[in-house]
Formats: sequence, structure tokens, C-alpha cells
Amino acid sequence: MALMTWNDNDFSVNIKLLDTHHKKLFDLINALHDAMKQGKVKDVLGKIFSELIEYTVYHFRAEEELFQKYVYPEYQQHKKEHEDLTKTALELKDRFDADQMRTVLTMETMEFLKDWLKNHICGTDKKYTKFLNGKGVA
Repeated sequence: MALMTWNDNDFSVNIKLLDTHHKKLFDLINALHDAMKQGKVKDVLGKIFSELIEYTVYHFRAEEELFQKYVYPEYQQHKKEHEDLTKTALELKDRFDADQMRTVLTMETMEFLKDWLKNHICGTDKKYTKFLNGKGVA
């Protein structure tokens, strides 16, 4: 069973590119969760975790480029949240990498990632929908 399930009513920001990115982040968190539940070896978990972080950075950059292009008034606050979330995710990954004996992620880490993505999309990201849609971004 998936840790997170996408549905447009709850998670869509009504911008096709960014919804596609968000769906990919859901998929990566679910893949990481599945690998954790199956007791996959550390290398597999580490690879998925790295891909999740890399894709998150890619997605944040895409959002920020739209914010700059259309002069989104909450750009600096949103960018700061991106920086904070990236820092926390990298710290989690460093802790995972440093623990040589560990082969699984904790459920606490998975809950953090799930809550982070859900809260970021439903809170911070939904704030830009009306602004960017008003600029013709769909």
C-alpha cells in the first residue's frame, strides 16, 4: 500500500508542469517507503533517497524560475522554505549515509517526508496557484 496517494482535489496546484513534478515526488516517496518496508539493502534505499533529494532540488528550481519570471510577490519566503526543506532532507540523508550498520530508514523519517510534501503542496504551493494562473501559467 502506498504511503501517499495523489488526488487532484487535494494536491493539484493547477499548473501542469508543477503537478507532474509533485506526482513524481509522491512516486519517489512511495518507492522509498516500499523499499524500506521490504528491507531492501542500504544501497537501494540510499539510491532512492538520493534521487528524491535531487528531484526535489530540480523541482524547487523550476518553481523559483517561474516565480522570478512572473515576479511572484512571495518569492523570497517561498525560496527560504525551499532552502530549509532541502537542508533538512540533506541532513537526514547524511545521517542515513553515516550509519554504516543501518539497512532501513525509520518510519519517523518516512512520516517527516510525507508530511513535508503534503504540507508544502497544500500550504505554501497552493498560495501561488491564483497568482501564476492569473499570469497565464497553467
